[in-house]
Amino acid sequence: MPTADSDCYPCTQEARFPGLPPRECVAHDDHWRVVHAFNSALPGWLVLLPRRHVTAVHDLTDAEAATLGLWQVRLSRALRAVTGCAKSYVVQFAEAEGFGHVHFHVVARMPDQPEDRRGPAVFGYLGHPEEEWVSPEEADDLARRIAGVLRGDG
Repeated sequence: MPTADSDCYPCTQEARFPGLPPRECVAHDDHWRVVHAFNSALPGWLVLLPRRHVTAVHDLTDAEAATLGLWQVRLSRALRAVTGCAKSYVVQFAEAEGFGHVHFHVVARMPDQPEDRRGPAVFGYLGHPEEEWVSPEEADDLARRIAGVLRGDG
């Protein structure tokens, strides 16, 4: 699928499709790709990305919009099944340098998650040193398990 911005991290990853590791392609359809966040200290931090370059929600096509809510709910259910989370958060900003591409964070909120990491403070899990991030191996394992639930075999 063509990309519009070679300086955009999601677009550079999309250009590698279908040769992506499980954590970079948990699931996909013609319009959306799901990844496990690479820079999170919280397992189960998913990101839902349009497969084309778009920088504002109002620029989504009707076809993209038609499945957005379904993806968010299906991912929330899969996170609950795999991680046992109490709920999931769905957040969209697309403001960070290199990440202006629209994306939706679908984040597992665990039952025992500290009060100071709930709600918007969940973004504190992105500020940890790299050695505390979910490892690529753990993210791949979670991706495979979530993909299985989404397919109906998990």
